[in-house]
Amino acid sequence: MATRQLLIAAALREERLERRRNRRRLRNQLNISNIPDLEFVGNYRLSRELFEELCQDIVPLLPPKERRHGIEPTLKILTALNFYARGSYQGFYDKYGLPAVVGFIDCSHVAIVRPSEHEEQYFNRKHFHSINTQVICDSDLLITNVDASYGGATHDAYIWRECEIRNHLEGLQDETVYLLGDSGYALREHMMTPVDNAVENSPEGRYNYLQKRARCTIERTFGVLKGRWRCLLAARELHYCPETAGKIILACCVLHNMCIRAGIEGAELTEEEHQSERTRQVPFETAASSTQALQAGRRARNSLIQMLERNRR
Repeated sequence: MATRQLLIAAALREERLERRRNRRRLRNQLNISNIPDLEFVGNYRLSRELFEELCQDIVPLLPPKERRHGIEPTLKILTALNFYARGSYQGFYDKYGLPAVVGFIDCSHVAIVRPSEHEEQYFNRKHFHSINTQVICDSDLLITNVDASYGGATHDAYIWRECEIRNHLEGLQDETVYLLGDSGYALREHMMTPVDNAVENSPEGRYNYLQKRARCTIERTFGVLKGRWRCLLAARELHYCPETAGKIILACCVLHNMCIRAGIEGAELTEEEHQSERTRQVPFETAASSTQALQAGRRARNSLIQMLERNRR
């Protein structure tokens, strides 16, 4: 018994020391003087001098850190600058020829053990319990938004209807941006879905081809995410309550982004694993749509198709 207590105490002491080492490493990484000038401008589009001037103006306006080891204001500003510099619109256009696209959206089921409460909310149409996880990704496989709070019985379209991102997009007045989704989502002004029964090589058919080709990015994102963090595979189960399982999913998404940004290669799924995932995923149902919103979505999609046709000439 005494030996076990000593081992536990030693492990806790080592954990505290490791946290201190991590904080020191993080402070070193945040020292912008260690970043070469060319790399700094490439990442943040400002010279070091301009960045320091910007910080002098903005830092006093930011809320103070809530904890001693909270995120430094300068890091928040660097993160924002890097986001602005990435040019996500351009990434989608360069790779897929689709203008004004800001992300791909889809849902994927992560299996969990049978919950002790509200079991029916998690039992999906493939007859297993799951979290239906909504993910939005960019053209580089980075996950820009994730919601792991809904059970497997919830349809993709419902999760999207309740999503804050949807409210934000619908509130835009002077900016034309789109998400790409499959036919499980209702066509909306900011949600572009495939055209039903489009004729091949027609403008609508060419749009469908580009839309489907681009949408494969979200499928690859799920493949890389689950290939790296295999506890998320639908063929396995997270043996935790839904709330804890949701936190595990979120943690894996954060770690996925860290690995993508660091350029760390992950083990993608084998063809057999891909097939197993496809078999276990719940097929979408075509979403219902109100007439007014559907008409606005059709006008937006027609405008996008016309823009694509003009760009071909």
